[in-house]
Amino acid sequence: MIKKLFLNDKFILGLILINSVILFFGGYLPPNDKAHFAFSVSDNLITFLFIVELVIKTREFGIKGYFKSNWNVFDFILVVLSIPALITFILNIQLLDFSFLLVFRILRVFKAFRFFKFIPNVGQLVSGVQRALKASVFVFTGFIIYIFIIGILSFYLFQGSDSGYFEDPLMSLYSIFKIFTVEGWFEIPEQVVKNYSETATFFTYIYFIFVVLTGGIFGLSIVNSIFVDTMVSDNNDELEQKIDNLDSKVSELLTKFNHNETRKDT
Repeated sequence: MIKKLFLNDKFILGLILINSVILFFGGYLPPNDKAHFAFSVSDNLITFLFIVELVIKTREFGIKGYFKSNWNVFDFILVVLSIPALITFILNIQLLDFSFLLVFRILRVFKAFRFFKFIPNVGQLVSGVQRALKASVFVFTGFIIYIFIIGILSFYLFQGSDSGYFEDPLMSLYSIFKIFTVEGWFEIPEQVVKNYSETATFFTYIYFIFVVLTGGIFGLSIVNSIFVDTMVSDNNDELEQKIDNLDSKVSELLTKFNHNETRKDT
């Protein structure tokens, strides 16, 4: 009974979700609060249950059989990362703080993505996304390089504007990315030109219009169109193949019909 329980993905997913809730609400409690201690006990109890799950699955499938699955390898790493926090809790060791490692166990919730395999035609969807990513890799790379160039250029142009959007190269890249996504495309220029002269303001507006047009409108549109077109191309190819097969069959029938008509005439 216990073995079947720990081999049930729904039970493990339930533990993961409960652990996520505990970690979330536990963050609102002060360390000396009694409720915080109860949350810690529950959290470490779930860690212990994950270790039990690991032991049961390795005995059920064997070491080699268990590690054949990439998901199991992922689970093993996350459980091992959680063990130091469990040890420090049991032994009440305060010298080292490993509690942040517990957060990594939340990543086990991605195991729930395995249920996507029950969705009809999910294989075609996944293969379409993979094909689109492969075809779009050079476009994405070029777009990232363009963001980098515009970001660094904007940093050197507007680092003295006291707007906060271009105070360092990283912040400048983030601001340009926001403009490319048409988020804050008018707020950022308005903050930049606050202390500028009329001439500088005019050319700054021209510059940001150019950035929005090339990156936000044309750039993202090209990236999206290539990605979507490649993703659905498999359906188009299949339809074209069916049409070609139908055309060849019609041609064969017409050939046979003409041949029979010729024989009747003779």
